[in-house]
Amino acid sequence: MTATTLPTAPYGAWPSTISAAQVAAGATPLSGLMLGGADGCEIFWLAGRAAEAGRNTLLRYHGVECEELTPAPYNVRNRVHEYGGAAYVVDGTTVYFSHFADNRLYRLDLTADDAVPQVISAAGTQRFADLVVDRTRARLIAVRELHDTGSGHTEPENTICAIHADGSEQVLVQGADFYSSPRLAPDGSALAWLSWDHPDMPWQGTTLWLAEVQADGTLATPRKIAGGRDESVCQPEWSPDGLLHFVSDRSGWWNLYRLCRDRQHTEGLCPMQAEFATPHWTFGNSMYGFRSASEIICTYIDKGVSQLARLLPGSGKLEAIAHPYAEIRELRVAPGYIAMLAGGPGIALELARIDFTEEGVEILAQSIEHLPEPEYLSVPHNLDYPSANGRNAHAFYYPPCNPALQAPADSLPPLIVISHGGPTGMTVNTLKLVTQFWTSRGFGVLDVNYGGSTGFGRAYRDLLKGQWGVVDVEDCVAGAKALVARGLVDPERLIIRGSSAGGLTTLCALTFHRTFKAGASYYGVSDLQGLDQDSHKFESHYNAYLIAPQPAAAALYQERSPIHHTDQLSCPMIFFQGQDDKVVPPQQSESMVAALKARGVPVAYVALEGEGHGFRKADNIIRTLEAELYFYQRVFGLHDAAGTPPVHIDNLAD
Repeated sequence: MTATTLPTAPYGAWPSTISAAQVAAGATPLSGLMLGGADGCEIFWLAGRAAEAGRNTLLRYHGVECEELTPAPYNVRNRVHEYGGAAYVVDGTTVYFSHFADNRLYRLDLTADDAVPQVISAAGTQRFADLVVDRTRARLIAVRELHDTGSGHTEPENTICAIHADGSEQVLVQGADFYSSPRLAPDGSALAWLSWDHPDMPWQGTTLWLAEVQADGTLATPRKIAGGRDESVCQPEWSPDGLLHFVSDRSGWWNLYRLCRDRQHTEGLCPMQAEFATPHWTFGNSMYGFRSASEIICTYIDKGVSQLARLLPGSGKLEAIAHPYAEIRELRVAPGYIAMLAGGPGIALELARIDFTEEGVEILAQSIEHLPEPEYLSVPHNLDYPSANGRNAHAFYYPPCNPALQAPADSLPPLIVISHGGPTGMTVNTLKLVTQFWTSRGFGVLDVNYGGSTGFGRAYRDLLKGQWGVVDVEDCVAGAKALVARGLVDPERLIIRGSSAGGLTTLCALTFHRTFKAGASYYGVSDLQGLDQDSHKFESHYNAYLIAPQPAAAALYQERSPIHHTDQLSCPMIFFQGQDDKVVPPQQSESMVAALKARGVPVAYVALEGEGHGFRKADNIIRTLEAELYFYQRVFGLHDAAGTPPVHIDNLAD
């Protein structure tokens, strides 16, 4: 069928084969990549089950097939720092993991047929992350977060502790507000770890410590190796010959360093303007590993795109390794191969294996098993564009794409601008069905890496310091205007959507600017003061960096919180909110909805029981997408909705 004979339908109302059900069913979250097994070379990972309320299950690939190790009801997940991560560890043929339902640790023997996990930690209010096996002393070492201590503390207490075979716990390190990344030397003689204190977040300032492990299992006096209030250190790892390596942004970029053999000095291994790390939102991030004592395999982000390379620490030589991906999210290295979670514009996130002695990539697991035909996939364009105050911003633009339809002549598509969460985060161009859900229906999508995003060095990350709700908003507005100026999108149908911190960006853009005509907030922040009052420990001082320290922040909170300026918000909006959200409580969305209803602004609200900060259940993912699409189509008159509306819209005249 030629272009001249294609059926015609308005942009934004194109029928699509990419359904909300396909988006929900097709996206299996993959995370927690690790190596282990009898020979140390089996591959383990976690897969999220949307059809099972988002349960995380542990899988293993051992050369022939994939095997599920933790069937229901086991949920390999934790909530240390609320975001969790590093919920299991493999030691030979034994797995230790945290079960989300009770936060207790379990042991699973991989050599026994039909083995049942055995609980090993005591019941209580403690949570565990970043598990390390101390074979010499027959114990685990972990980050412990103790809730409801009864000691008068209003916050949970974080420590590094040992868990013995009888379930007893012994605190090894305490006194800091936060800990992560305990790493035991190969011979068990020393322990390294990271710590930081309020009001810093780990991407602002962390300290790397090292202490000898004494005969009784306690630690000698710790010694500071690197870091401080103005240096972010992450991912400490020991090389096979016992040298401590780490990543630091002391140069303005997260680069690789190591502690010299004298354990008195550190040295940079390959200085460059690229990022060898990502922010510590979750535990267990891994972007480099050792093929041998003299060879590191690493991934780094250059201008928003992941590269893969072989680094020879002795010479600093960096050799590129060919691969088909634009994002490498996690990386593990065995002597004979690389395992990684990776994706790209035409590749949904997948678990891949690259053998050092063979060409090509072996795919072990895919987040989306059945992809749409390639001609239905919108390929993103990297977009750098001018924003406020002479700076440049970065984004990926996805044009509408559906080979079975065309739009009326001289018409332009509506645009959806996405403001990512965090806000200290990063959007990537790995294939996401949710993006293709929109582009295949005739929407353009602009996914913005606004000032404050990671992947572009510390100076770009620090653009958001004291400027949350300003710089991020300006960059989203400027991105939409850049596409309008290029004649690519309809200036009267500009939409902005965002989740969590991106929800604040969305709400501020709609409240304080007149560029966008509609918006969607997924568990978005509308009240900065309320966020301070209700937030959990990990983020309880985040606003001191993003806005200003108290009490100076009070006026800025009032100025930048959309809830206090609803009289300026006149664009139709739809809100989605998990009723169990502990990060952004439901009352924030509910207050905004009530204010807009009272003013007669078209508004819809979808409250989801049993969901927290981020939606995991397949039915709810379907419901929210269909409701959001229906909302835009009704607001912009893209078609006459038939059947039962998936959402009720208040104040919208028929």
